[in-house]
Amino acid sequence: MKKLTPQEAAIYLMVIISASDREMDDSELARIGAIVRTLPAFRDFEQSQTLLVAQDCQKWLQRENGLDEILDAASAAIPETAHDMVYAIAVDVAIANLKVRPEEVRLLQILRERLTLDRATVTAIERAAKARHRTF
Repeated sequence: MKKLTPQEAAIYLMVIISASDREMDDSELARIGAIVRTLPAFRDFEQSQTLLVAQDCQKWLQRENGLDEILDAASAAIPETAHDMVYAIAVDVAIANLKVRPEEVRLLQILRERLTLDRATVTAIERAAKARHRTF
């Protein structure tokens, strides 16, 4: 199993959320790019590598047990203190196109279980994401 950096792991998680409904639309891809460009967690990450990391993730996802392997590798790479942040960016990607499909909901549920996030944290993150992406 490939060892991921925390930044790569976060990108992998954003990609699998985006790809979970078999459609990686422009709004989700744009959101991933914006997250990598603007969040302090990616300050030391070479932004030009984002597409390559995303493509590596897509290849890994095609393997038998690829999703479970990615979740294991990402969980191992991301420090526990960043679990809430990683979940928050995954939710941001899921909601970027203003519709969260059942496949994305299920994958977010799996992700929060893997990251062992408590219900109050999950509720706060999801409510904040809905507020940020709401239109008038």
